[in-house]
Amino acid sequence: MAEVIVALDVARSDELPAVLDRLPEEIRWFKLGLELFCAEGPAALAPLKERGKRIFLDLKLHDIPRTVERAVCAAAQHGVDLLTIHAGGGRAMMQAAADRAKSLGEHAPKLIAVTTLTSLNEIDFKDLGIGRTLPEQAVALAELAMQAGIDGLVTSVHEVRALRERIGDTPLIVTPGIRLPSDDAGDQKRVATPGMAVQAGSNYLVVGRTILGAKDPAVAAQAVLADMQNG
Repeated sequence: MAEVIVALDVARSDELPAVLDRLPEEIRWFKLGLELFCAEGPAALAPLKERGKRIFLDLKLHDIPRTVERAVCAAAQHGVDLLTIHAGGGRAMMQAAADRAKSLGEHAPKLIAVTTLTSLNEIDFKDLGIGRTLPEQAVALAELAMQAGIDGLVTSVHEVRALRERIGDTPLIVTPGIRLPSDDAGDQKRVATPGMAVQAGSNYLVVGRTILGAKDPAVAAQAVLADMQNG
C-alpha cells in the first residue's frame, strides 16, 4: 500500500506542532529537508519523534565515500527512517553508504538514491553535458544504485514504470512532484497526480504545497488519499 509523505517546507521547527495538528492521523510520514535541518540540526526532528511519526530526512548526501558513510551513521543515531543520497555520487560512495547502513542493523535508515531531480528537464541535461535522455539517465543510475546495495530510489512518476521493469518490485520508489489535478505545477517541471503515481508503482508519494498550502490541509490531505485510492 502506497503512503503519503508530507514535505515539511517550513523555516522553524516550532511551526511543526500546528502543522501536525491540522493533518489526519493516518498521515504517518513526513519529509524534513535542507532548509530546516541546516537551520536547527537534529533538534528539528524532535516534534516528529515525540508524536511517533516516521521521518524522511532529505539531505541528498553527495560527497566522498567516507564522509557519506559517516553521515549515514550519524543519521541513524537520530532515528530517521529514510535518508537520501545522490546516485550521481558514484558506485563507491553508494556502496560505502549501503555497507555502513547494513552494519547498523535494525536502527539503520533505508537509503534512497536520487536519480534525477524533478526540477530538471532535457534542456538542463544539455547544459550539464549529459548525453542521455531523462529516462535513460534515471534507469542507468537506478541500476547502479541497486548494484551498490541501496534500498530504493527517488524519481519522477514518468520514470517509475521503466524503472520497475528493470529493477523489479522489491526496491522502494519515492515520488516527488505530486499534485492534485487542480494544482499549479510550481517549480516542478515533471509532475503527476497521486493516482498516477500509485498506478505507476510508487511506494511513497511526497506531497508538499498541495497539502500545506491549502486553505484546509486536512481536506487537501484527504483528497490526496482519495486520489491514491482511485489509482
